[in-house]
Amino acid sequence: MAATLQVLPRLARVPLRPLLLGGSGARLASGMALAEQARQLFENTVGAVLPGPMMHRALSLDPSSGQLKVRDRSFQLRQNLYLVGFGKAVLGMAAAAEELLGQHLVQGVISVPKGIRAAMECTGKQEMLLKPHSRIQVFEGAEDNLPDRDALRAALAIRQLAEGLTADDLLLVLISGDKPDSVRRDRGPCGGDRQRPHCGQHPQRARLPAHP
Repeated sequence: MAATLQVLPRLARVPLRPLLLGGSGARLASGMALAEQARQLFENTVGAVLPGPMMHRALSLDPSSGQLKVRDRSFQLRQNLYLVGFGKAVLGMAAAAEELLGQHLVQGVISVPKGIRAAMECTGKQEMLLKPHSRIQVFEGAEDNLPDRDALRAALAIRQLAEGLTADDLLLVLISGDKPDSVRRDRGPCGGDRQRPHCGQHPQRARLPAHP
């Protein structure tokens, strides 16, 4: 993920070159047009799967009524919304969710890959970072995508938050990445693939389809 973020800005800065070398001016112009179309296609494709736009398509909040809509389900917010998440894209998803939810979000805990915040800063992806006074606590771990003590600390913090909730609380779960084998077998309520938010109030939960 970090390597990809570093490569994308370089691709965007690559100067346009004609696809057809030599020949008439018409062929040169045609090659440049094709290169521009390819660049636009690339940028639109990347933009469609960025965490921020995805979250705004998945969630909507009515400020006057405090109703949070997740697909076809609505949840009443009364300073009772909490957030947890884990995965490569969750930092950007959490930043977008907190911006959308505002004061309705009480607390959050997310687990992200080690070095992801530094990578975002280096590539100028400020919209993927949490604000300085965020209510969401970030744990970085799993260096080289391997379980470690930092990842365990993150998992324990997420469990502690979830176990402290009551039946009147709402928990928004952000998941980025493929479902683990255990979730595929058990079809657990918190399983998700790719970038997927879930919001639930025990015993009911809402599920969203992941983007392609």
